[in-house]
Amino acid sequence: MTRTPENLLDFTCYALDGVRAQAPLVHCITNSVVVNVTANALLALGASAAMVDIPGEAGPFARVASGLLVNLGTPATEQREAMFEAVEAANGAGTPWVLDPVAVGSLPVRTSLSHTLKDLHPTIVRGNASEIIAVAGSGAGGRGVDASDGVDAAVSAAQSLAERTGGVVAISGPVDVVTDGRGLVRIANGDALLTRITGGGCALGAVMAAFAAVDADRFATTVAAIAVYTVAAELAAERSAGPGSFQPAFLDALAAVDADTVRSRAVLS
Repeated sequence: MTRTPENLLDFTCYALDGVRAQAPLVHCITNSVVVNVTANALLALGASAAMVDIPGEAGPFARVASGLLVNLGTPATEQREAMFEAVEAANGAGTPWVLDPVAVGSLPVRTSLSHTLKDLHPTIVRGNASEIIAVAGSGAGGRGVDASDGVDAAVSAAQSLAERTGGVVAISGPVDVVTDGRGLVRIANGDALLTRITGGGCALGAVMAAFAAVDADRFATTVAAIAVYTVAAELAAERSAGPGSFQPAFLDALAAVDADTVRSRAVLS
């Protein structure tokens, strides 16, 4: 597929239908703060979620799951062991997996963990600009989960990281960027309310894993996941008075968003 905005928009509509038709099962090893939010986002979209994060179960489950999310938000010792077990199994089974390097750079345990995991060839790496720069080894990270760098400042690091992993890198921000080291696409949708609820970014990593399960073009599936997710955020924001009403409205919007709405609202360049 030629990666024009028009073709990627067509693909996004196809992939959204594919997620709902196939209901991919996403194996989530994620942080304790966002488990419920992540599961509900997947269910609302039409996918399925399983939070299997203990050694002895993580590997066998990753072999049968449609996609895997590895989120470093609260990396306790047992969960870290489960991450490596799941990643090894996913790589062996050809299961796409997403690395979300939450708050890396300034915190030593997760930073070391992210560097080891990135060498295991994640299908997709997703993070804010400071997290991507830190994983790429080009900076010290942000302020916890908050970025201290702009998206454009992370583009070169993202391209370098994509070349090293052989996968796709997505930078989240006011305008999201997706690159595989060669091509680059920007998605200019979303709403600031996503940053004012717990798990707005973490759940996106799981949605990327769901979309990656429906087609082998993981660059295009990553663009599609972001476009659908951020268009849904816009719809939810229009119906919300603030963060408290936004969160349930966002789940409703993920369930309701359709190809026609995405086609009319997504801004790809």
